[in-house]
Amino acid sequence: MSISSGTKINKLLQSWPSGAVGLSVWLEENDVPAPLQQYYRTSGWLEAVGQGAFKRTGDAVDWLGGLYAIQTQDHLDIHVGGRTALGMQGQGHYLELNAKVAQLFAPLKTNLPAWFKKHEWDVRPELHRTDFLPPNLGLVDVEHKLFTVKVSGAGRAAMECLYLAPEHFEIVEAFRVMEGLATLRPSTAQTLLEKCRSIKVKRLFLFMAEKAGHAWFKHLDTTKIDLGRGKRSLADGGVYVAKYQITVPKELANA
Repeated sequence: MSISSGTKINKLLQSWPSGAVGLSVWLEENDVPAPLQQYYRTSGWLEAVGQGAFKRTGDAVDWLGGLYAIQTQDHLDIHVGGRTALGMQGQGHYLELNAKVAQLFAPLKTNLPAWFKKHEWDVRPELHRTDFLPPNLGLVDVEHKLFTVKVSGAGRAAMECLYLAPEHFEIVEAFRVMEGLATLRPSTAQTLLEKCRSIKVKRLFLFMAEKAGHAWFKHLDTTKIDLGRGKRSLADGGVYVAKYQITVPKELANA
């Protein structure tokens, strides 16, 4: 190995967060072209995670290390959401439920890179493509190892749970999520509700927030929130809530 290539690998490793995946495009941006990438691999400095994706030899890399590369190197709007996001922010109940599945959200037509989908992670990535909220609204940075990843804040994560209900998320469980939003800022809730494109989500969010008795609810300006027209049934044989024109499960109405 030449002095030049040795200097490059040392510089590269200093800027490479432990536990994170490094993509070929990022390596090239750091003056490590494809032939040199292959040389570092055969020389034992790097190990392949998938096609065009590497880790430092001997480094322990998990799915969040892969997502970090997707967000910061591929620059794709894919983030952790739903109950997985809640679990990462200290709600242990949801972290336990989500131990084997990682809920990810992305705009329509956005796909996970092939190397990420093919790699055997310790969880199963579950991607939900939707445009019911703007891509970067309501996200927060959560630290993991020596880097951070974009994750839905509690308000957005709750809306993502509601978006998946009732087909992929129990409505009664979603209410338990909403009960945990006592400290949500009124301004945050207002912005999310005004930008949200899902009538179902907005009606459920308001109904559950009011039912939970959150103090911030009374500070919302519902005149600025489009709740659409017509009734929405979310449960067969449920209870109709006239104020929000939704039919919800009996166990939720009576909770």
